[in-house]
Amino acid sequence: MGSSVAEQQSKMNKYSFVCAVVASMISIIFGYDTGVMSGAMIFIKEDLKINDTQVEVLAGILNLCALVGSLTAGRISDYVGRRYTIVLASVIFLVGSVLMGYSPSYAVLMTGRCTAGIGVGYALMIAPVYSAEISSPSYRGFLTSLPELCISLGILLGYISNYFFGKLPLKLGWRMMLGIAAIPSLALSFGVLKMPESPRWLVMQGRVGDAEKVLLKVTNTKEEAELRLLDIKTAAGIDDSSNVTRPNSKRSSGEGVWKELLWKPTPPVRRILIAAIGIHFFEHATGIEAVVLYSPRIFKKAGVMAKDKLLLATIGVGITKTCFILVATFFLDKVGRRKLLLTSLGGMTVALTMLGMALTVVEHSATKLLWALGLSIGSVYVFIAFYSIGLGPITWVYSSEIFP
Repeated sequence: MGSSVAEQQSKMNKYSFVCAVVASMISIIFGYDTGVMSGAMIFIKEDLKINDTQVEVLAGILNLCALVGSLTAGRISDYVGRRYTIVLASVIFLVGSVLMGYSPSYAVLMTGRCTAGIGVGYALMIAPVYSAEISSPSYRGFLTSLPELCISLGILLGYISNYFFGKLPLKLGWRMMLGIAAIPSLALSFGVLKMPESPRWLVMQGRVGDAEKVLLKVTNTKEEAELRLLDIKTAAGIDDSSNVTRPNSKRSSGEGVWKELLWKPTPPVRRILIAAIGIHFFEHATGIEAVVLYSPRIFKKAGVMAKDKLLLATIGVGITKTCFILVATFFLDKVGRRKLLLTSLGGMTVALTMLGMALTVVEHSATKLLWALGLSIGSVYVFIAFYSIGLGPITWVYSSEIFP
């Protein structure tokens, strides 16, 4: 009997899986915006007659605006709920996509890119949080890694969009690449409304009865639902033995959280903070944005000159990223976070070293070297593969698990 209950609890709940997938679809739009810009920049530079500095600002401004979005998204999600925050992110993406698709000038294009960047900040924060809060601990690693899988899928779709829309007339092609993201943004904003709210957020609002109803849907047994509800109430400061249904007001509003984290953190909190900031810093500092955004330029530097071949080689980056993220989602809960992370970092180090050596040889060679070209392309693919099996998905899973 006991083993039967345990087996039911470890089995993935289909409803929570669907909810996590729908929430993670916001990450597809983010990934698309990131991937599509890598190829679109080639056509934008030619059409708008902008210089390399303007192209670099256009590519990099997304992360700066994402910082603004992520700093505000947490507080907003605590006020309006995780579900409506995803809707808000979809609307922001919609506005940004329309502006970029219309953009008659560089200024309007930058405005659209900045708007989309704020949406990126929201998406990066809310999708993993919702997935973690809706899922059971036994398969939380898998569901929390779904946003990273969706980002990779979005990047791949962006690369494919580059290839096909690149065949259209210059003035229309890149605008279609950027503007078409408005369609899934609109669809997602309506689809999310059919999803349940996060049970954790409902408890934080004192809606314990509603939270219990959601937990009964996203778990396989009543016992598991009751256990998860008890854990949430304990974290929210609600005494289960009393009739109080409102959480501790300071915990609910987040009051004192920044002070506890930054001003006088306890040794355990300090370790958690250093680990979380460190893993996120190195996720980006290892160069993934440079490879994803500038892969066409890397391949051109290596010796691929035709636009069609450049974009086809870039599609290979997207396929590699998506496939290995998919592999990682199935191994996260079996192999463990630490082993995958160490394997990932080791492979990335070797791949970047080989890429640097190959591009240096190409730069100092008077003739085209096929082996150096092959090594450059192969090193990019290997780098993406190792990033995708470890550092990419684990960063978000790890952060959602170590913080209360």
